[in-house]
Amino acid sequence: MSAVAKPKILIVGAGLGGMALGILLHKAKIPFEIYERAAVVKPLGTAMNFNASTAVMFKQCGIYDEFLAIAKPWSAVQVGNTNRTIDYKIDFSEQEKLFGANGFIVPRPDICDLFARHVPKEHMHMGKKVVLSEQTEEGVRLIFADGTTAEGDILVGADGAYSTIRQQLYEQLKKEDRLLASDGEPLPFSSTCLVGQTKPLDPKDFPSLALEDSQVMTILKKGTPYAYSLFTTKRNSVAWVVGEVLGRECSKEDQKNEDWGPGAAEAMCELSRDFPVISGGDKLVTMGDLIDWTPRDLITKVTLEEKVFETWYDGRIVLLGDACHKISPAGGAGATNAIHDAITVANWIYALPPSPTKQDIEKYFAEYKKERLPKVKEAYESSLMFKTISSKTYLEWVAAFCFKNMPTWMNRKMLASMMAYRPMVAFLPNPEDNGIIKPSPQHSLEARRIVRERMEAVSQA
Repeated sequence: MSAVAKPKILIVGAGLGGMALGILLHKAKIPFEIYERAAVVKPLGTAMNFNASTAVMFKQCGIYDEFLAIAKPWSAVQVGNTNRTIDYKIDFSEQEKLFGANGFIVPRPDICDLFARHVPKEHMHMGKKVVLSEQTEEGVRLIFADGTTAEGDILVGADGAYSTIRQQLYEQLKKEDRLLASDGEPLPFSSTCLVGQTKPLDPKDFPSLALEDSQVMTILKKGTPYAYSLFTTKRNSVAWVVGEVLGRECSKEDQKNEDWGPGAAEAMCELSRDFPVISGGDKLVTMGDLIDWTPRDLITKVTLEEKVFETWYDGRIVLLGDACHKISPAGGAGATNAIHDAITVANWIYALPPSPTKQDIEKYFAEYKKERLPKVKEAYESSLMFKTISSKTYLEWVAAFCFKNMPTWMNRKMLASMMAYRPMVAFLPNPEDNGIIKPSPQHSLEARRIVRERMEAVSQA
């Protein structure tokens, strides 16, 4: 495709999915712009898990070494108790052998900074709150709160669980009686959590930081609705999450009856101060210590929504990441699936014919959903399996029994279900993959054949 024939992509949301798509479109020399409602991206959040299935894209884009510089490998999820002992471990140690790359824990601010370095600044637009999005047969248009507008050929909603783009798209589909009833229901959640990350610590205060592997740990507080997780990072910080199971399903509409004001995080901090923490040494560390070691403005209280939407696209508008599937963080699959979405969307955009029509675009977005929806549903179910570890129901006991007694063959089968699908970027060279278990089929790699045949046809004309 010539430069003038390539579609212009408008991406709303500068989270990991939107930024990953920006990196890939830049590599493909496809014009794009990213619009983010926040004026600045705050270093909020805890740590993220990246498994072997995301290493492929990092290697293809030439950023894997930079990724390794901020990442700490991990090999097991440890499940402990308030007596400061480990009850059992869920083994991930064969990940590199089976799939060609290790699993890593990365502080959320660090991975966001890495992605931002590889998106040209002239394509980033901060402080751009969308008030209206619309599409026609010819293109898409955004209107922002500051009165400015943007026009393009394709609109990508990568703006999170409460996506403005999804909500406006669904409102239009509902008016046209084309929205599935389930997609019109409120986004549900049954747990909330307090998240933060300490400043860099001296390993004498938290000895686990000196270990080569990240210590990924969940501690169950029996007889209460609380469980909390810790992740040691390469920056010598401890990323932490204190979760509360609500015992009922809620939605954002219910929040008017809850405490969500500025003091909500502080109240939850006080409630969890005495929770025992396993630090890897003799010093008796508590959640209160981790809270005191964390800058107050970087501690937040959030909801953990869970839902897979069925409507991912319409015409020139497409959704990715949390905007179309919000997965429990228990399985560590949220960021991974956002990146997989970005790869698949980028591949099909690359395959589009010159000056694509609305029908061309919708046809390829249907292929995107066809590939990704089954994988997302698998990840959703897998995350629910890990969520049962702290479910406060009889399933917690069942999960503990299964993980404690899992034979090697079953562990490998579990890992394969999570990481055999390792999507590649169609327009970049294949990376080396030394994994014993080869990547599962990836339909969007058809983009290579489609573009090659189109180019051959043009050269023969």
